[in-house]
This record gives sequence, C-alpha cells and structure tokens, in this order.
Amino acid sequence: MDKKPPVLIVGKLPPPFIGPAVATKILLNSGLNEHFQLFHLNTTVNRSIEGFGKGGLKKIWLNLGIYTNLFRLLVGHRPSLTLIPISQTTIGFLKDSILILIASLFSKRVLLQLRGSNFRNWIESASPLTKAYLRFCLRRTDGIIVLGNKLTYLFEDYFPKESIFVVPNGCDIERYEKARSGPVVKVLYFSNMLRSKGIADVLDAVADLKDKAGSFQLDAVGAWDNEEFRQECMQKVKEQLLPVYFHPPADKSRKWQFYKDADIFVFTPNEPEGHPWSIVEAMAAELPIISTDQGAITESVLDDHNGFIVDSSSPGQIASRLRELIHNDALRVKMGHASRQHYENNFTEDKMVQNLRNAFMQVINR
Repeated sequence: MDKKPPVLIVGKLPPPFIGPAVATKILLNSGLNEHFQLFHLNTTVNRSIEGFGKGGLKKIWLNLGIYTNLFRLLVGHRPSLTLIPISQTTIGFLKDSILILIASLFSKRVLLQLRGSNFRNWIESASPLTKAYLRFCLRRTDGIIVLGNKLTYLFEDYFPKESIFVVPNGCDIERYEKARSGPVVKVLYFSNMLRSKGIADVLDAVADLKDKAGSFQLDAVGAWDNEEFRQECMQKVKEQLLPVYFHPPADKSRKWQFYKDADIFVFTPNEPEGHPWSIVEAMAAELPIISTDQGAITESVLDDHNGFIVDSSSPGQIASRLRELIHNDALRVKMGHASRQHYENNFTEDKMVQNLRNAFMQVINR
C-alpha cells in the first residue's frame, strides 16, 4: 500500500466557535485521514470573540510560539502539502505571511485558503507596499481554496484558473424528526451577535411584524462581542415588548434542539461573508432560510426555492418574507424539504472531503 502523503493543516480550533475554527475541527476529524497523514498547527490566540482586534505582549508571545511550532512540524514531517488560511486585513495577513514564508522553505507545496469574501475590498484599499508584499508572498504558494464559485474572481489577478479551487463547507448532520409546528411559529437566528451579522436588522423586522404576523417568536443564539451593542439590542426588545429571546452560545446538543424546534431560519449579514456554517446547518435541519447575498450564500440559499434572498440592511424586506413564511405552513414545509435536498446533494462531509482531496492531489502531483 502506498504511503499516505503527509499534509500539515494550519488553523484555529474552538473556542471561540467561529467559522474558521469550526472548519478546522471538522476537517481534522474528517475522511481526509483515509487519504492523507494529517498534522495540525493550532493558531488559536483568542479564547473569546471579545479579544479579536486587541494587541498585547501575551499575543506577541503566543504568535512567536506558533511560528516556532510550525518550524518544528515542518522540519519533523517534511509535508507534501501545507494548508494555510489567510486573513483579509493588513495586520492579519502580516502574521499569516510569516507562516507562508516559513512553510515555503520546508514544505514541498503550500496551498492557501480564504474563509471569507472581503479579500478584494481589503487589498484595493491597502498601500502599494502592502500590495507588493502580498504578491511576493502569493508567488511562493501553489494555489488558493475559496468557499464558492462566486468567489474565484477574488484571486484572478494572482493565480491561474487551475490553481483556484472551490471547496464549500460540508459536514454530516443526520436527518431527524422535525418538531411539529405549534401555535407559535419559531424563528431562529444562530450566529455571534455582531452588528455586521445583521441581528439589529432582524430585530427591526420583528418590531415591524409584532402586530401583523400572528403568534411568533425569535430565538437569537450566540455570543456578543460588544457590551454597548448588547445593551442597545436588549433595550430595543424591552421597550418595544418584542417576542425575542436571547440565548448564550449553545453546546452541540442544545444547538440541535434549537434547530429542531425552529420553523424558520434567518441570518442576514450586511458585510462580506464566506460560506456560513449556520446556513449549512439550517439546510440540514430542513428549514426555509432568509438571508442576504454575501459571499457564497446564494449558492446555498436559492431564492424562492429553499428560502429568500433579501437586500443587505433591509429590515422591511426581512419582515415581508418572514410574514409570508409565518402565514404559510405549506410553503415552510416545501422550502424546508428543498433545503435538506440541496444540503444532501452538495454540502455533506463526503462532498467536502472529495473536493479537498482533489485540490490537495492536484497541487501535490504538479
């Protein structure tokens, strides 16, 4: 039997439960282990979302430790391929670039991965020096993975078409018996409570619907990154007597109970996204989805098929689509079935592993 190629996976692990960390955990435990000898470098520095964007000597020390550990792994295993996620900010990319340059010296191939869609916005506003340094680093790599076909354009100026690989998120979620809708239609928002994730727009939509859509409630599950924003949202719910219940981040069993009890899923970010895990989970949970055209979301939420796409920062449109789904049981069921079918066809772990394996092998065999 041929020896499995050694592959080094660089990336964060939870906590906090953010998309890139969740993706790394799933990838390391996936069927990729059947095809490759996987090693991992954990790049987690922040243990909560409140720590993002903040500096300090401790973080400098932790990052130095990460670079040292990378060197040890590369020298010890001489991987056929190293997978490195890249950031979409100048400071973030500067930290990532050290990983890239070290890996380019000791790994046979270096493959990058972008878990978002704000790359072009960032680099177009960057300084000429930053742009030149970016090109210098990317020339030392062998390709890039993006989360959707809509995102390949981000790297057309940096890689040939055959070096840009599309690998959407995927995971295995068993089908389970949906809770039967009761007298109260349950709307679920499942994401960290950031303004950019659209929770304020959803609350405004609920306020518009409060006296117009019958009996419904919104369950919002996630962590807050800003106390001032949390107080603003709480005050709005309290003053307007909105049928909204905030919940802290849920562990695995509680998370799936929220999805099981829900009738509608809403996640309407107003800034660039990648391919949100919550969208994949909502499809697997057979829910109709209301979302926005950010990142690769429209490759999962097909407008008027398994949900609705609304404009970003548009509470009125969110309210209109919520009203339509709240009043139409049959439409909710129809769209929910379409969500599950779309998930099974395109976003299972097997699909993700197949796409990643193809990308890895194409790069390794060049």
